[in-house]
Amino acid sequence: MANAKARQQDTLFVTSLEKGMRILEAFSEDKTELGLADLVKVTGLEKSAAQRYANTLYELGYLEKNPETRRFRPAVKYLEMAYSYLWADYLAQLAMPRLIDLSRQTSQTINMAEPIGTDIIYVVRMPNHRTNFGASAIGRRVPALVASSGRIILSRQSDQAIRDAVNNWPIRQYTPRTTMDRGVILDNILMAREKGYCTTQGQVLPDEVNVAAPICSIDGIPVGAIHCSLPSIRWTIERAEAEIAPLVVEAAQSIVPSR
Repeated sequence: MANAKARQQDTLFVTSLEKGMRILEAFSEDKTELGLADLVKVTGLEKSAAQRYANTLYELGYLEKNPETRRFRPAVKYLEMAYSYLWADYLAQLAMPRLIDLSRQTSQTINMAEPIGTDIIYVVRMPNHRTNFGASAIGRRVPALVASSGRIILSRQSDQAIRDAVNNWPIRQYTPRTTMDRGVILDNILMAREKGYCTTQGQVLPDEVNVAAPICSIDGIPVGAIHCSLPSIRWTIERAEAEIAPLVVEAAQSIVPSR
């Protein structure tokens, strides 16, 4: 409500553009194709407004429309925005050489994530031959409290900020092993603060062990994280801590953005 009131008082805020963006944001990994009724439900827009905005985005090339079902889906032009973002992301460009080196050192899946609100979003993903599509696509958002990257980024915050996040931020159950106990999550974050890295198992994907380390700016502010994903059939947390964690920490510490 506070954000809505602030927007109403902002003379530079364009409400019609915000409504159009709701249409683009309606699509996700589990909502790849939406009809008009779906768009109304997801966006909260009136039917006539949803129809106008969706048709405009279709005419501009950002949406495709199935001629038989009349359902919309993102068009390939959508991807141009992600491409533009990556060219503007100083951290991604700075980190890429070290991520490539880490991928070669470990022969495992390497990801870089950045914080976005109460979530983290995967900005760079370097898969190996075992990685499935869902674990290799950039742009995926995951609640920070669930992901090893999110927890290690939080571990660099103040005690009060950590406790506020653990108490109030959303959690989503991805696998039977996803931790829903906020006390256990808090303990994991505080332990990660002491160790300098965070380990998790089966939190987002059921067959993965993850090791994450924070990327901090020159003044110590956490701006992202590197994490390595390992198949749990071959790796235990103990082995990952002994063999992989030092490499991930070293890579993360070698990336020091000045802005």
